[in-house]
Amino acid sequence: MLRLEGVSCGYGPVQVLYDLSFEARPGEVLCLLGRNGAGKTTTMKAIMGLLPLTSGRVMLDDTCLNERPAHQVPGLGVGYIPQGRRLFTEMSVAENLEIGLMAGGKGRTTRERVLEMFPRLRERLSQRAETLSGGEQQMLATARALCLEPKVLLLDEPTEGLQPSMIQLIRETVETLRDQGVAVVLVEQRIEAVLSLADRVKFIENGQGREMVATEELRADRSLIHTYVGV
Repeated sequence: MLRLEGVSCGYGPVQVLYDLSFEARPGEVLCLLGRNGAGKTTTMKAIMGLLPLTSGRVMLDDTCLNERPAHQVPGLGVGYIPQGRRLFTEMSVAENLEIGLMAGGKGRTTRERVLEMFPRLRERLSQRAETLSGGEQQMLATARALCLEPKVLLLDEPTEGLQPSMIQLIRETVETLRDQGVAVVLVEQRIEAVLSLADRVKFIENGQGREMVATEELRADRSLIHTYVGV
């Protein structure tokens, strides 16, 4: 289980998160929802150790992630697909996957399992990542994260700019991971996607955690969405 306990952090003198706490359970999709600038992406970076905490801690089961250097966090079981994908664009598809395998200490069996989920990537193993379409790049970013065999997967705006068929593929992948017991933390602005995919929603406003709500409650009453997102 992933737990944030009173996490505060920011960028230099600018504080962004204030005493943020929540947990993401195995086998569920938790969506972080809030307006632009609320602190959702900062939360992802804090989990990955890319920002130092000024207070609080990030726990994965009994391991305190913020006591480890950032490069060790993926190997502990946390996959991260940042907004914009952040691939090694001059490297091939195969080389990008190999980096994921190395970070998680995984091998050929894991690689084959991931390629079975994304057969189009198998056809493009020798192709440079920068030559892929936007949807294919999102596939590769997702596949690289899955090479860790993560306990927790963080996805920041994974469907941004994608055509419907690619959005459906990402959705199916998330559902498969949930069924496998992975805890998925999702940042997504498409409200209908959130309501159809997430199990729970954590609202964030001005860097502070607000209500944690089961998605079925939001489907019945959208007032909190209007309050914290304004749509």
